[in-house]
Amino acid sequence: MDEQTAAAPPPPSGPPRLLMGVGVEDTFVVEPHGDRRPLDEYALTDHYRRWSEDVDLLAATGADQVRWGIPWYRVHPEPGRFDWSWVDRVVARFEEVGVEPVVDLVHYGTPAWLGGGFLHADYPAALAEYAVATAERYPSLRLFTATNEPTVTAERCGEDGIWPPHRTGDAGYLAVLLPVARGVVAAQRAIAEVRPDAEHWHVEASRRFVGATGTGDRFGARVAHLREREFLHQDLVTGRVGEGHALLPHLRAHGVTDGELTWFAEHAVSADVLGVNYYPHVSTVRVVDEPGAREDPPPSAWPVTWDGLEGLVDLLHRWHARYPAVPLALTETADPGDVDRRVAWLHDSLATVLRLREEGLPLVGYTWWSLFDFLLWDYREGTGEPHEYLLGHGLWDLEPDGDGGFGRRRTAAADAFVALAAAHGRRAAATPVPSGPVPSAPVPPPLVTAPLGGPA
Repeated sequence: MDEQTAAAPPPPSGPPRLLMGVGVEDTFVVEPHGDRRPLDEYALTDHYRRWSEDVDLLAATGADQVRWGIPWYRVHPEPGRFDWSWVDRVVARFEEVGVEPVVDLVHYGTPAWLGGGFLHADYPAALAEYAVATAERYPSLRLFTATNEPTVTAERCGEDGIWPPHRTGDAGYLAVLLPVARGVVAAQRAIAEVRPDAEHWHVEASRRFVGATGTGDRFGARVAHLREREFLHQDLVTGRVGEGHALLPHLRAHGVTDGELTWFAEHAVSADVLGVNYYPHVSTVRVVDEPGAREDPPPSAWPVTWDGLEGLVDLLHRWHARYPAVPLALTETADPGDVDRRVAWLHDSLATVLRLREEGLPLVGYTWWSLFDFLLWDYREGTGEPHEYLLGHGLWDLEPDGDGGFGRRRTAAADAFVALAAAHGRRAAATPVPSGPVPSAPVPPPLVTAPLGGPA
């Protein structure tokens, strides 16, 4: 045995440390529609101008990775033409600081030349073209999310009609979900052709429906349908929708053909990591029976309820039970509000993830959303100034800088994340970590309900 081999440390026992991540809110819904305003979070939070500063803040957190998206509508202004000038600089800076991006290719919006957005006949092919161009241009980018939160996309674009293409109802939901799923398959398979080293993170929001558990309840059947529907996109792209699937009769009743389902089965893709997004203030829906309520209400018809750690544990177990062979990550979480509230949820949610890992749940990552505050989605339909829509989600707070943008102010949440990343993240694994537990934070009283209007 040579001297170098003898000096090598023994391999670590147990599962590897967590991938500690931070997100940057990257919703891009800019298509004109009446008097609705463009919702480009990078523009509204001043990330286009302050990107270098933001990457430095990210590096200062000690995070292993960042969930960050490319503004598709800006880099792909027309078919076959790309403008990578801004993205080139940001990606190079990520490489310099050593934080690995998990890249959102689609975060709700599409380029203007795709009239009808997700319903355009060329949408899957266009997404695949853009995905390949991205993967080929940036060899350092290795982790991809073809479409963030497909279920929320189908809800807001196809069921509630809030975002383009403004469809409504169950039929509209499926009209959007099917091409979104085709796009995910097309993009992932196209990337695999040119970058077999790439990993694919499927990231989904999910909701819990509480209050209608009895079979005699008026909405019992509807709730059972919605609970099953939470998994429909993932079942489609992985080729699991066929005879015996609980939603097959519903799909056929709304015009989904056996040929379409066969296509998914023949082109199935799998996730390397399955990301679940959970927010204690909006991820649990309280089912109520109000006078005049529809017989088939969408999730947005009911109020949301703060449900804390119980909801987080339930959702992670539910997704693992459905897809037991795929590693999980908590890819978005936060409890917005004052800084004490954020710090408390950061400690409590991470402690829960660590406990679930010890119990055998295959959790590989944890991501706080987000690096700095961002704007409620209501900004698009509103008329107020951007600062009126700020949502306190960040490790850094946003403050108007007097120059039409926002400065960044470090909070105690950033300090807490730094300590936790050093104790549990992979980037800091080679450096000594403080002994003993990280001090806990005071737990604020829970919210009873919270309004919709931000990322789910």
